[in-house]
Amino acid sequence: MLERLQKIISAAGITSRRASEELILNGEVTVNGVVVSELGSKADPDKDVITVSGKQLRVSEKRVYILLNKPTGYITALKDSQGRKLVTDLLNGVPERVYPVGRLDYNTEGLLLLTNDGEWANRLMHPRHEVEKEYHVRVRGKIVDQQLRLMADGIELEDGKTAPAVVSLIKDGELNDWISVAIHEGRNRQVRRMCEAVSLSVVRLKRIRYGTLSIGTLKSGQFRYLSEAEARELIDGPQKTAAGKIASGSKERPRVNHVQKRISQSPQPKAGVSKRGAGEIKTK
Repeated sequence: MLERLQKIISAAGITSRRASEELILNGEVTVNGVVVSELGSKADPDKDVITVSGKQLRVSEKRVYILLNKPTGYITALKDSQGRKLVTDLLNGVPERVYPVGRLDYNTEGLLLLTNDGEWANRLMHPRHEVEKEYHVRVRGKIVDQQLRLMADGIELEDGKTAPAVVSLIKDGELNDWISVAIHEGRNRQVRRMCEAVSLSVVRLKRIRYGTLSIGTLKSGQFRYLSEAEARELIDGPQKTAAGKIASGSKERPRVNHVQKRISQSPQPKAGVSKRGAGEIKTK
């Protein structure tokens, strides 16, 4: 049956549909020996010989879904001209060719999904589905309430204002604070840029949740397979919380450097949000 080339390539587990379009436009795809460089071109994967970057495409029958605890110092790509380590280098014993769902920066760690199911990956990455991702961020110095409020309400960045986010203080340290930031957008380096916009310097950034999935007890560099139920729930189940709020905590905590006092106790967050630490405030 004739299908669009980018869909065939994505379904084969080579890369995402968007990246497949780039391969076609760059002239890296052939059908029966003829280079195809126009989007919208179709082929029959059961009858036509399709090659991508010189390798013949074979549609994978087994779909795999992997959750990896990415360490820092790895890039979320399938190749790198600079010779840096790839996240796929960590997948020892995985025979299928998989690719990352979205990206985590070189210096960002935590939950990363990989798959060879192009349709599943495309649904997760499409802005329409608004799958929420939660990050824990260690920042240099102390945080004031106004910084949390600005991040929760949305911040003007060079590529537009961010959508409302769920932001909370989860650890009030002597020298560094930890905050939780939950967003449903997928902009490049978004959490880092949000922090920079309110004069917060990021020391450590880790994604701990993606939709209904959490990092759990996986150690850095370890991975596990998702069950079919987990993969299905991720795209069909509850995916977002009441964005635009700073999640509330159980009590206020005094600040050691005499910045403004925490706002008084607020109710607990709505169901579906990870449990927050004390000292959190809530905005409308």
